[in-house]
Amino acid sequence: MIRDYQAIGCTWFLRGHQRKIPTYGQHKGVKLIGTLDYETGRIICTEEGAYDAAAFLRFLERTLREYPTGKIVMVLDNARIHHAKLIQSFLEENAGRLALIFLPPYSPQLNLMEGVWKWLKESVINNVFFDHVQKIKQAVRGFLADVNGRPLEVIDRLCVRM
Repeated sequence: MIRDYQAIGCTWFLRGHQRKIPTYGQHKGVKLIGTLDYETGRIICTEEGAYDAAAFLRFLERTLREYPTGKIVMVLDNARIHHAKLIQSFLEENAGRLALIFLPPYSPQLNLMEGVWKWLKESVINNVFFDHVQKIKQAVRGFLADVNGRPLEVIDRLCVRM
């Protein structure tokens, strides 16, 4: 979730001239579900009204459409929606194409999508006032379109850590 009220990050300013970032305090934002293709650097994201098992199921269906052939191994954190009963029959039906691998609890440093979210916030969200949630969505979409046009930079930044 990219929230309007969590957009304050490290910044600098001249002594005595503190930077002020306004907010309208409505606690709105953009709920995103995404995945990063480790081989190509392609990022697939969807915006959702709620982050629940139904949204995750729609995302899994979209992922299979985006990659119509071959085996997909998706590495996930241990969010409850990733284990929901609602998705179990879908996983069983698509076991030949889709496998879910779960990271250990409390290990965001191993989740490449956390790097995408951090990059997104640093690049377009932090220390910027968006007077409407649609402008946040527009900025997020612009960022994703931009980085998807630079897949080698995505791989260099997020995938090569050894």
